[in-house]
Amino acid sequence: MDDKRQLLGELTLDDDQREPAGVKLHYYLTAAAAVLLAGAAWYFLTPGHDAITVKVATAERATGNVKANVDAVLDASGYVTARRQATVSSKVTGKVSEVFIEEGMVVKAGDLLATLDDSSQRAALELTRAQLAAVTARLEEVRIQVKEAELLLARTSELTSRKLASTADLDNASLGLEAARARLGALEMEVRVADRTLGVQQLMLDDMQILAPFDGVVVTKAAQPGEMISPVSGGGGFTRTGICTLVDMDSLEVEVDVNEAYINRVNPGQPVVATLNSYPDWEVPAEVITIIPTADRSKATVRVRIGFKERDDRILPDMGVRVSFLEEQMEQAPVRETLLTGVLIPTGAIATTDLGSIVYRLEQDRIRITPVVLGPRQGTRRSVTEGLQAGDRVVTGLNDELKTRLTEDRQVTVEPPSG
Repeated sequence: MDDKRQLLGELTLDDDQREPAGVKLHYYLTAAAAVLLAGAAWYFLTPGHDAITVKVATAERATGNVKANVDAVLDASGYVTARRQATVSSKVTGKVSEVFIEEGMVVKAGDLLATLDDSSQRAALELTRAQLAAVTARLEEVRIQVKEAELLLARTSELTSRKLASTADLDNASLGLEAARARLGALEMEVRVADRTLGVQQLMLDDMQILAPFDGVVVTKAAQPGEMISPVSGGGGFTRTGICTLVDMDSLEVEVDVNEAYINRVNPGQPVVATLNSYPDWEVPAEVITIIPTADRSKATVRVRIGFKERDDRILPDMGVRVSFLEEQMEQAPVRETLLTGVLIPTGAIATTDLGSIVYRLEQDRIRITPVVLGPRQGTRRSVTEGLQAGDRVVTGLNDELKTRLTEDRQVTVEPPSG
């Protein structure tokens, strides 16, 4: 015990070796600040510091045969669009009285969608009717005056011939008849004007009823009773510009952007096989309607319109769709037994760009954008012949927002499986 005390005594510092307490505190603060700065630099400068959670799937080795379409000359992706779509509004500004539609309702051309408050228009219509009645009554009065002037002229003419009336009397009677006929013509014109005004007021009253312009389905209900609507935007954003959005489902088609380097493979009337992302096993026959005669300079693409040959309630506006352009002389792609090679991944893990198909491959906790070569489809999965190996993990469940956030070297975390 004495030895230990002696050793502890040797650890003491002389007074000239001691540093002021303030100097030590300064060192500690400087070190802490350096650590904080280093941490902040790592957080803000390291790629993927704001990690996002994603779903992943593992590439499995493809085995067996599959029935697959072949001889497609080009693949592309796009969206279902409605060629005939309208935001139905009123011709005039008014307050909504009643709304007779809901989302998903099927309507026919001329069906009543909504009504506006028409009290002012009805009052104006009744006023115009009263004015027309008053002018008509005056017209009847003037007609009687014309008959009276005609009789007076006839009597005066007879008396003048018998030398019982002067020529001046005859002239006065003649001028009186002409004046009566002039008043009759003016009142007849006023009656026509009043009648036309009545028609205008009736049209303004009819405009308070909003009718369907064509057959379609209501996809958006934009106004409720009591709200103001107007054909133009106004009121600081408190005035609606329409009652609903109506879509003609028979006008649905596909719009895709084709890289301008491959647009020479596409021609109007060319057969196409379309596959909706929502129904990957359902192939819909289609054909090219037209090639929009202009290119997008920023994306180096040309837009192509594709029409469906079959109508189905499962096809909805703004759905994602993949299309395969076939040889022009083929009505549909031949189906043959094809040996699967490479690996299989979910179709939801494949993204299409102007340069081809890519996947977002996961290396540890980092994203690597990997170009791939696609093979035949097997159910909800697609074979990849080049770019992936069995066991590779790829991000699935891709959508536009997720693809925008996913970039090369992005840090991600894997969402645990449900259940």
